[in-house]
Parts: sequence; C-alpha cells; structure tokens
Amino acid sequence: MEVCYQLPVLPLDRPVPKHVLSRRGAISFSSSSSLFGAPDPRQLSQRRGAISYDSSDQTALYIRMLGDVRVRSQVGFEPERRSSHPYLCIDFRTLHSDSDPERRVHRLLSFQRYLHSSRLLRGVPQQIPLHILDEDYTGQARCMLEKVGNWNFDIFLFDRLTNGNSLITLTFHLLNQYGLVELFQLDMVKLWRFLVMVQEDYHSDNPYHNAVHAADVTQAMYCYLREPMLAKSLTSKDILLGLLAAATHDLDHPGVNQPFLIKTDHYLATLYRNTSVLENHHWKSAVGLLRETGLFSHLPAEDRLNMERDLGSLILATDISRQNDYLSRFRLHLDQENLCMSTASHRHFVLQMALKCADICNPCRPWELSKQWSEKVTEEFFQQGDIEKKHKLEVSPLCDREMNTVGNIQIGFMTYVAEPLFAEWARFCDTRLSQTMLGHMGLNKASWGGLQQEPAPVSEEAEPSTQNLIQTHQMP
Repeated sequence: MEVCYQLPVLPLDRPVPKHVLSRRGAISFSSSSSLFGAPDPRQLSQRRGAISYDSSDQTALYIRMLGDVRVRSQVGFEPERRSSHPYLCIDFRTLHSDSDPERRVHRLLSFQRYLHSSRLLRGVPQQIPLHILDEDYTGQARCMLEKVGNWNFDIFLFDRLTNGNSLITLTFHLLNQYGLVELFQLDMVKLWRFLVMVQEDYHSDNPYHNAVHAADVTQAMYCYLREPMLAKSLTSKDILLGLLAAATHDLDHPGVNQPFLIKTDHYLATLYRNTSVLENHHWKSAVGLLRETGLFSHLPAEDRLNMERDLGSLILATDISRQNDYLSRFRLHLDQENLCMSTASHRHFVLQMALKCADICNPCRPWELSKQWSEKVTEEFFQQGDIEKKHKLEVSPLCDREMNTVGNIQIGFMTYVAEPLFAEWARFCDTRLSQTMLGHMGLNKASWGGLQQEPAPVSEEAEPSTQNLIQTHQMP
C-alpha cells in the first residue's frame, strides 16, 4: 500500500521575493509548467515544500544544498530567454562521449544503452569483459558471500573477485538465500537477464553512482532486513521489494544531480515536472527492465502493477530533498510508539526508512571503506562542477573543487544529514548494529576533522564551510 504524506504549511517569517513565486514548493519550475497543470505561481507564496526558508534551520539548508532544489535566475536563464541559451537544450548523454550532439535518439533508451548503441553505430567495438573467473577468485567470492551479513563487508574487494559483477552476484545470492526465487516462481533465465541488464544500466564511468554503489546499498539493506524488528515482521513480498529497490534505486544515474537537469532544461526535468526527477527516472527504468524481461509476467496483472507501484514508492523515498519530511514522521511515530509492524502501510514506511539508511550509510562503515566512498562521491560532485564551469553555468553547491574539500563536505553531511537519520534508526532498532554504525560515524567524523589543513575541533572546522555555503546560496 502506497504511503502518501501531506507536507506541512509553515508560517512565513519574511516577505517572499518575486523569484520565489516561480517555484513549485521546493522545486523550481519554468513558465511553461502551466502546460502540465502546475498551480498559479501567485498561490505558491504560502507553500514551502520540504525545505525550510528559515536561515537558522541548518539541517534543511544543508539538505537543500545537497540535492539543491532551487535554480537561481541569472542573465540568460530567465524563463522568457531560456530557449536562447546555447547550453539549455544539451543532452548530457554526450558530455562523457565523443558522439554527435545533434544525433536524435529514442528517449526510452537508457543513457548507458545510448552510449553503447552510438559506439556501435560509429564502428567502435564494444568492450565486453570476460565473465570467466579463475577458480581461486570464484572460491574467495563464495567465502565472502558466507559473511554477506557482516557490516564490515568489503564490497570493493567483492567486486574485484567477481570481475565487476558484484551487483548481479550479490543480488542473485540474496534472493536465492531467502528462497524468493522458488516462492515467487521466478524464471531463472529471466531473473539472470534482469540482473545483468540492471548492472549494465549503471554507468561504470560514474565515480560514485555506479553498480558497486548499488551492490553496497543492497548489502546494507540485507543487514537491516535481518534486524529483529524487521526480520520477525516483514513478509516475503516486503523482502523481495526491499532487495529489488536497493539494487535499482539509482538505475541509469547520469552522474549529475537534479538541479543540473533543471537548469539545463533536460527533458527528464520536463517529463517529471522538476519533481524527484532522478528518483522517478530510476523507478521507471527499473519498471522498464521488469517488463522487458517479463520477470513478473506470470503474476496476475493487478499483482504486477502493485509490485511496480510499491517499488516506486521505495525508490522515491531516497529523494534527499524530502529528508526532513520522512525523518520528522519517523520521529513522530517513535515518540508516540505507534508503529505497528503488522500493518502493511507501517511496514512499507519502515522499508522506506531502511532504504534511506542504506543509501547514505557510507559514513557508518569502517574508515577504510567509508573514506573510499567519501572520495568517490566528492569526485562526482567536482566533475559536475567542472562541467558547469566549462559551459559557464553557476557552479552547484559542494561541486567546486577549488572551494571545497572532501573533509568539509563529509563533516557537514554527517552533521546535518546522516547523524539525525541514524540516531532515529537506532531508537527504532536499538541493536548492536545500530550502535556500531553510530560508533563508526563518530570516529570517521573525527578522522576527517583531523585531516583538515588547519587543526581545529570538528565542530569549528565544519561550521564555517557550511555557513559559507548557506550565505552564498540562501535566498535573498
């Protein structure tokens, strides 16, 4: 059952600038949005979506910077002049390839498949890795799978041992281990084909949002599914959806964030009306692969549609711009002690929170693993900033490699995003794993503080960086 939430309406604490009236809640929308039935901008002065405009609300402001939902007006970007800007119609699928930018491709193709097809059309042979592994590597991978529920699981090593097939191998193993293949009568050939296509539709040239990240999130999700509060309550369908959502939650991620898509007028931003653009695309991409492979074709039509809908509800919960909404509702449930795991809607909400935790659990991993993830996600930020500089766009928050460091970004992320979420998760699941995650996060935060150029306490080191970003990007 899909859980729907009504965002709170907060009282205005200052006059609303005119350019704010052109925003749809927390999401920017252009003057053409009326084509999609958008509300009259004059009615939006009373709406704030999930993002607070209160400058003292640093958590909301930091979240806003991460998945920043605002697109500032600047010369060449006013609605009436947007079509005149040379970069606004660019399809960023061409940014990482030398393919002809004028080529028109079918928009149902994933970006990764577009790159594959364009290479073939240009006569460039596709490099297909050998999937035949040395027996020693295969044996070591099997040994690792025996400890797949260990929080110290090294997904980077596992990916090497499986020759870059960590997502396929891990997900298939977990579905089999739970007996879901037999229980749901899944065709083995269709399942394998589905998992191969899922892995292929992640972009291997993304430093962070790639198949290894998806495998890592799937392994974390498995750890949470084994927690007593969930293990004794979840149904087989819940577990199947949780694992599939984890495996596909960033499917076909382009390596740039939502604000980039919005300010460049990408067709996905238009298609999804500037709302949860990437998450909607991940969901629809996953549904497309489910239907293409016919993985659930043997189920009744109503059951298939329910599975697709619930899968989407889980993936959409990973939208960072709605972090405060989900967190406040989770906190309210815990305060009132009214979460009933025998209720389908409550179980689904807990699955949403579990996937949110799995998606951003990198700060909670041991330092050796956490540091690698931190460097990868920051490099992806910086690559987007490099593209924005190259095309003379306003550089997104946290994306300027000359203004930010890995340590400052990670300290701010832990302080304003990760710690509040995992503190509430620990209230819900007060287990050894929850305490371990909080312990790792505290140590990792201290380690990043110690690596800063100028020695200073972590709280003093993180605050100026965050404040500078707030001053730079907050509304006038």
